Amino acid sequence: MKLKSNSNIQFFKSILLKNKPLVVLLILCIVMSILNERFWTWGNIITVLRQTSINAVIATGMTFAILIGGIDLSVGSVLAICGAMAASMISSGVDAPLAILVSLLLGLGIGLVNGLLISKGRLQPFIATLGTMTLLRGFTLVYTQGKPISTSGGIGSGAFSEIGKGYLFYIPIPIYIMMIVFIIAYYVLRHLRMGRYIYSLGSNEEATMYSGIKTDRVKLFVYSASGFLAALAGIIVTARLGSAQPTAGVGYELDAIAAVVLGGTSMSGGIGTISGTVIGALIIGLLNNALNLLQVPSYYQDVAKGVVILIAVLLDRKQKASR
Repeated sequence: MKLKSNSNIQFFKSILLKNKPLVVLLILCIVMSILNERFWTWGNIITVLRQTSINAVIATGMTFAILIGGIDLSVGSVLAICGAMAASMISSGVDAPLAILVSLLLGLGIGLVNGLLISKGRLQPFIATLGTMTLLRGFTLVYTQGKPISTSGGIGSGAFSEIGKGYLFYIPIPIYIMMIVFIIAYYVLRHLRMGRYIYSLGSNEEATMYSGIKTDRVKLFVYSASGFLAALAGIIVTARLGSAQPTAGVGYELDAIAAVVLGGTSMSGGIGTISGTVIGALIIGLLNNALNLLQVPSYYQDVAKGVVILIAVLLDRKQKASR
């Protein structure tokens, strides 16, 4: 009887360890429902999901980068420059579809440059993306002259604003975009050959290369995808605010990394899921929302997120050591 009891305890313990992000999310929801009765209102839930959508889209690209053992620090700057490009085109009278396409291609191109610096230039991902982050941030300030660029006045401004402000069946458009991005990313990682290459590269790059897989192409794909998704997030932010801010995206790379790490993706690569990133992004979104509902000053939010990130990284290292 005692043996059976111990086996049950071990079983539940293994379930909890495998689903740590989900457990944290559930605990956070329970605590907030006790502390604030407004937490479970429809309006607050929609607000959380809409605010989470930006970080979630960026974190999807960051998941790819971290899964191969890399990182992309330039996503916040890509968001800013692509948002500024879209806003300037809309204000100049360009149709919304063309402005969106050009901005997405710009993000894709920047991601491709990052991939080339890392794969062909043999730069460390941290150094390469730190350089492009600084370069793009400076270029954004030059391009905008340090002033917001409004999206109003152009013929495509109405259609463009729907991306960030519009609703479909009482649900904001950014939430649908987030869901589509996650579904595509999940399919890539679980059902396409490229997904298997990404996991293999993160687990052992040398063995992957010797097995005949073109690792440089995998890196180009990953960083191009990250740049593309950062540009998509930039379009959503710009459309929602009705203008492109020169300082948009500052610190967004940290939120994306936090979401990925909280979702169980190993910083050393090779281990992680896109569903975990979904949960990680929701944890960050709920944490921000909880602190707002509890009227905690905004500067304490960064402290809370920093503590959460440190705990997640320490747990990741402990789990890696046990493996």
